[in-house]
Parts: sequence; structure tokens; C-alpha cells
Amino acid sequence: MTGHVALSGHRDLPADFDCNKLYDALEELIRGGNFHFCCGMARGFDLAALQCLIDLKRRYHVRIEACIPYLGQERNFPPREKKLYGELLPLCDETTVISQTYYSGCTLKRNRYMVDKCDTLFAYCTRDTGGTAFTVKYARSQGREIVSFAM
Repeated sequence: MTGHVALSGHRDLPADFDCNKLYDALEELIRGGNFHFCCGMARGFDLAALQCLIDLKRRYHVRIEACIPYLGQERNFPPREKKLYGELLPLCDETTVISQTYYSGCTLKRNRYMVDKCDTLFAYCTRDTGGTAFTVKYARSQGREIVSFAM
């Protein structure tokens, strides 16, 4: 594994979601030669992974690209995640905004953008439906390596 990693996972995480295990898995990716991470900035998994990566930046030279599907994505986040989004976004090394406004399909376009840019998809996917499952299927169709995060 080398290069670019796209992150994708569910918005709703189980109560026993283990952020320490997530941290360790991301550190393993970095130690394997992956130094550019594309984060979709969604609630749940994306923000949890981003928190880990921001901390890992203190020890490793990593670049984080915030891939935002549309401006104002965080407007309807619950207050805790909206605050977290606001704190983490400025700590990213670059920001890519797919659309200035929301439209049906802009999050899927963001997901395709991240997969097209990556060598590896790091995914927390526990269901066969939804945006994360779509992203995993798209990454597979594009011949990307898929690393699954399992609890």
C-alpha cells in the first residue's frame, strides 16, 4: 500500500465503537506508506477517523484533504458533531468542495472523487446498502484496494 487513502464509513456508529482500535488501524496504514488521506467530513466514522488523523499528524508527516460534498454540509449535524466539524476542518491541509450548493447526488459525486483519487479505500461498512456500501462497490469496480475496519 502506498499513497492515497479515502475514508468511508457509516454516520451512525454503535455505542461500543472503539476509537482506539480505529486510531491503531490508521497508524498501521501510515506505517505501511500511506500519507495522504481524503476525508468526506460526514458525521460518525469520517469525523472519528479525522480526529485520529489529526492526532497522528503530531507524530507522522500526513496530509489530510477535507472532501466536502457541498458548502454547509454541517448545518444539520447534531450540535456536538457540528462543533467538532468546525474545530477539525481548519486543521486539514487542503479542502475540496464538490458543489457550492446541495443537489441530489452530490455526496455520491464526492465519494467517487475520493475513490478516483485514492489507491486504497479504508471503510467501515456493516450494511449492504447506503453510501458507504456504494463507495465500497465503486472502489472494487475501479480496482482499488479495500481495507475494512472491523470492530
